[in-house]
Amino acid sequence: MTSSGPTYSHRRRNSAERITRSLEGASSTPFWLDTPDRPGAEPALVGKTTADLLVVGGGYSGLWTALIAKEADHSRDVVLIEGQEVGWAASGRNGGFFEASLTHGEDNGERHFADELPELRRLADENFDEFVATLDRLGIDAEFEYTGSLTVATELHQVDALREVSGDAVFLDREAVQALVHSPVFLAGQRETHGTALVHPAKLAWGLKRACIELGVRVFEHTPATSVKRSADGVAVTTRAGRIEAGAVALATNGFPSLLKRTELLTIPVYDYVLMTEPLSAEQLESIGWADRFGIADSSREFHYSRRTADDRILYGGFDAVYHRGGRIRREYDQRRETFETLADHFFTTYPQLDVRFTHAWGGMIDMCSRLSAFQGTALGGRVAYSAGFTGLGVGATRFGAKVMLDLLSGRSTELTRLKMVRSKPIPIPPEPIANPAIQIVRKAVAKSDANEGRDGLLLKVMDRFGVGFDS
Repeated sequence: MTSSGPTYSHRRRNSAERITRSLEGASSTPFWLDTPDRPGAEPALVGKTTADLLVVGGGYSGLWTALIAKEADHSRDVVLIEGQEVGWAASGRNGGFFEASLTHGEDNGERHFADELPELRRLADENFDEFVATLDRLGIDAEFEYTGSLTVATELHQVDALREVSGDAVFLDREAVQALVHSPVFLAGQRETHGTALVHPAKLAWGLKRACIELGVRVFEHTPATSVKRSADGVAVTTRAGRIEAGAVALATNGFPSLLKRTELLTIPVYDYVLMTEPLSAEQLESIGWADRFGIADSSREFHYSRRTADDRILYGGFDAVYHRGGRIRREYDQRRETFETLADHFFTTYPQLDVRFTHAWGGMIDMCSRLSAFQGTALGGRVAYSAGFTGLGVGATRFGAKVMLDLLSGRSTELTRLKMVRSKPIPIPPEPIANPAIQIVRKAVAKSDANEGRDGLLLKVMDRFGVGFDS
């Protein structure tokens, strides 16, 4: 293993033989979905139907919208349609990190919503507590663990930033962080216990689906929406084999092509990739000392995230954030050998004492917007609401976005609809053919920043000044 350059880059530190051997036979199915307990799909919609509220999209955002609406008014006829199966996309493929933040972290919140940040912190805590209470009340077994998080420095220039703690966070020097996790590349850490938990992503989605159905929400899967437009009685949404006339519509399609022209340039689909190890033995766990079940992230712009699962595997993902020309979303993009090899190399750099194989290697699309935190709005005379742009932190924030959509559809002025975060929109992302070369230039600038001891170049400084962000 070589040691020149930054800790993590595209330059290999481990042998090709070790990397290749570790990935042999890895399943392309996301680990969370690879189970015989996966529920069957609900029938597709064929023909016409009506609804008081139609929810388009069966990920977290849509599921929370349908659930909250139905619980608030059991007489309300709520229909949810999903283009494939509930939880098949980002909601069933993510790392399972549930963070309270609604603003993609404190720094990003300060950048965009400084005047209302105290209010957003309070709302974030309330949303976190209500989320957990709902799981308990409805008996949703999402393998919820209130674990907190550990942010680590893997470069000397990152150490001082971690010393700036707030709230209940604690700075850990090298000796202290090594006592928690034995990795030669961890130079310091910041341990935080407030507002961060772990879940099983797919079980959360499936549990929300079950709760919706039990409450009387009509769920149709394999029912992609193809258009939305005004009708005589409200809004008409057409599907591949049917049509729904609804009084109101909530669009929870996130990174998929928008049904509304006004939001087409507000998000882009970016692919993220993940590895999952085989279960670690007691001896292997002892060798890394990772006894507490907190999640870990490093401090680079191109960062990694990792966590332990209930059966003592390690999930390891991040670093690459891949945009495909034209903003295309294709099944073949879920696999990217180059990224898997990079992640395997970084894993063994982090834990050289582990000789393990990866049983699963997968990727998937997340929706990214220029301000890195979600946005909401209305269309078609207030009959349609939308929520998108969660940028990888949607496990908890989607519930809040669902509440915002329902408040917007009510037509009332509420605490949520008056927020600047709700009233404002992110800066649009330029269309193709400009988007792809621009994004690739920004990606190179982000990588250069990490290689240059965290010092941003002119491009990233200008983007930051105008409130535009891009991380891995």
